Amino acid sequence: MNARVLRIELKRSAAPWPGLVVLAGSLAVLLLIDGIWWQGDAGWTAQWTSMALWTRYLLSFWWPLVVGLGAVYGLRDSRSRMTELLTTTPLPAWRRAALPAGATALVLASGFGLLVLVGGVQVALGATSYTSLGWLPISLVAALSLVAGAVFGMGLARAVPSALTPPALTVLLLLTTVSLRPSHDEALPSSVAPNRLALLLPATAEPREMLLTLSGSVHLGQTLWLLGLLATGFALLSAATLRARLLAVAPVLAVAAPALLILPATPRDTYVIDKAAATLVCDGPVCVTQANRSHLPELASRGRDALRVLHDALGDKAPNSVREDTRLRALGEERRPSGDTVLVDFDDPLIARATGAELTRLLIAEGLVPNCAPRTPWEGGGQVDIPAQSIAASWALGDHRFTPLQSPDSYAYSQREQTDDEIVWQRLMALPPAEQRSRMAEVHAAALSCTEYTEALAGKATQ
Repeated sequence: MNARVLRIELKRSAAPWPGLVVLAGSLAVLLLIDGIWWQGDAGWTAQWTSMALWTRYLLSFWWPLVVGLGAVYGLRDSRSRMTELLTTTPLPAWRRAALPAGATALVLASGFGLLVLVGGVQVALGATSYTSLGWLPISLVAALSLVAGAVFGMGLARAVPSALTPPALTVLLLLTTVSLRPSHDEALPSSVAPNRLALLLPATAEPREMLLTLSGSVHLGQTLWLLGLLATGFALLSAATLRARLLAVAPVLAVAAPALLILPATPRDTYVIDKAAATLVCDGPVCVTQANRSHLPELASRGRDALRVLHDALGDKAPNSVREDTRLRALGEERRPSGDTVLVDFDDPLIARATGAELTRLLIAEGLVPNCAPRTPWEGGGQVDIPAQSIAASWALGDHRFTPLQSPDSYAYSQREQTDDEIVWQRLMALPPAEQRSRMAEVHAAALSCTEYTEALAGKATQ
C-alpha cells in the first residue's frame, strides 16, 4: 500500500467519515455546550487525567457509531457487485483488506489525536501545574478501541453483506454501551453488569473525582481484548471463503479468556487513586494535593489569616489547619467536617472562584459553620449553609454590617431570605459579647455533627 493509493482511497471512499465524526462531534459537544465537563476540579481542561477520561466518556456514543460507519464502509464491494471480480485477481485478499482498514485506522487515530491535542493545549495553558503521563494509556486505549471497532464493523459487514447490518450493529452496541456504562452514583463508578464484562466496552464513567484514574490491569486487559477484536475484524475483512470466516473468530475467542482474567473484578480495583496526584503539599498548616498545588500560594496566605480569626472566635476548639478534602463520596452523600481542620473542596464553586479577602472570609465561614451538604455542580450545589456561614463570617471578622458571602448566581437567594438573615444578624449583635460567643460555639458544634443549627443561631433554642 503506497502513499498514492492511500490518498486515492481517502479521497474517494467513506474512510474519512468515522474520524471526522469523532473529531467534529466531540469538539461540538465539549466546546459549544456549557455542560458539566466545564465545571468542577475534574473538568475536561482542568487536569490531564480528567481530560483523557472525558474523551473516553464520549466513546459511549461515538464507539457504536464508528462501528456502524465501518460496517457501511465494509459493504462497498457488495453494493458495487464487485466481490466475485475481486476474488479472481491475483492480489492476496489480506492486501486488498489492508487498504480500507489502513485508511480508516489512519483517519480515526488522527481525528482522536487532534481531539486530545485540543484538550491538552487547554490543560497546558490552564491553571494546573501538575503534569503526569498517567493519562497517556487512557487515550491510547481509546484510540485503539476506535480503530478496532471500525475494522470489526467492516469485517462483519463483509461477512454479512446486508443493508441492515450497519444500523442493527449500531443500535445494538449503542444500547449495550449506554446500559452497561459505569455510573458515578457511588463513591467509585460501577456498572449494573459484572465489572469484567462491562470493561470489555471502552467507554468510562464521567469523571467527577479528580484523583481517580484507571488501574494498569484495566489498560492491559482492554488492550489485549481490543487487539483480538482488531485481528478478528481484519480476518473477516480478508476472508474469501466460509471456512476462512469461521476461522476469523479465533483471535477474539483466544484473547477473551485471558483478557477477562486480567480485567479487575471489582470497581475498587478498576478506578484507583492516583497516588502521585494525591500526595499532599503543605505550606505550614495549609495542605493541598499535588494536583492542586497551583492553589497553594494564595490559599496558604489566606488560610493563616483565617486560622488566626478562628482561634480568636472559638479558642481551643478552633481548627488548627486547612486541608484539601480528598475523601471519596457517593453522589449526594454528606461531607464529614472535622473540628481540627478546615476542609477545602475545590469542586465547591464558592471556593473555586474566591480570591483575596473573599477567600479568607470563606475559609472563616467554613471553619465556623462547616457545610455537610455537598456543593459540587453535579449535586445541585445546595445553599442551605450559606446564610449561616455569612452571618458567622461577618461576626468573626467584627463587621459592623452583615456581609453575605459572594456566591455564584446558582446560589442566589431571594430578597426575603436576605431580609431574614439581616434580622438574625441584628439579634445576634444585640446580645452581650459573651453570649454571642456562646451562641456561635453552639452553632459550630451543631454544624460539626451535621445537626440542625438554624434555631440556635436565631436564638430560639435559648428562649
